[in-house]
Amino acid sequence: MKLHVHPAERLCHVIGALLILSGLVHLVVFAVDGGPWYGPVSWRKPVTFGLSFGATLIAVTWVTSYLRIGARLRTVLLVVFAADCVVEVGGITLQAWRRVPSHLDMETPLDTAVSMMLAVGGGVLVVLLTVFAVTSFRHRPTGPTGMALAVRSGFAIMLVALASGAAMIARGVVLARTGHQEAAYHSTAPLKPLHGVSLHAVLVLPALAWLLSRTSWSETVRLRVVTVAAGCYVVAVAGAGVWAVLTY
Repeated sequence: MKLHVHPAERLCHVIGALLILSGLVHLVVFAVDGGPWYGPVSWRKPVTFGLSFGATLIAVTWVTSYLRIGARLRTVLLVVFAADCVVEVGGITLQAWRRVPSHLDMETPLDTAVSMMLAVGGGVLVVLLTVFAVTSFRHRPTGPTGMALAVRSGFAIMLVALASGAAMIARGVVLARTGHQEAAYHSTAPLKPLHGVSLHAVLVLPALAWLLSRTSWSETVRLRVVTVAAGCYVVAVAGAGVWAVLTY
């Protein structure tokens, strides 16, 4: 991992850590308050979204340091990404404390505003992460042996997560807008495993490449290990995709 940290990177790391802390705090809240873990209204959402968004923000901040992208453009994209992560986790956390669903809830004007804010925020995430993904394929990423493959594979698999997330929101909004509120809440279930599995490849695979760079193994062996890991990840994503198709 690179030693020199720019102010924007430091800011993103701090925000990511705070989001993870928020997730852990709400895990304690769940342990004390109880209630269902699953369902549209539960403490699961601020826990999982805080942990996931925090880890993703830190991972993307680190991984994009290997991209051949202008420093100013990268800084702008990361700051917007960090702000969007805060908005997403903040909206979900607000609704959890209000004891109402965070997504697809059109019951009141406030609930509709929060749901649409989260949907728009999701669209911003798609745009930002797609820009990073395209950049990784346009210009070969830097880094130790296997890092270029890990970064490209991680971003490519993340695009699957973005697509599945967009599909969940789109279908849910249509159902909610046509008066099928309960069906909207349950419509996301088949795609959740696919979304979850594919979301964090951009952390797992580059982290593996970096760890391998600390070993005495030859470059050939390290590249082979990263290739096998990426292949296994693709198989896992494909399995989750099959499950989504069968249960959709």
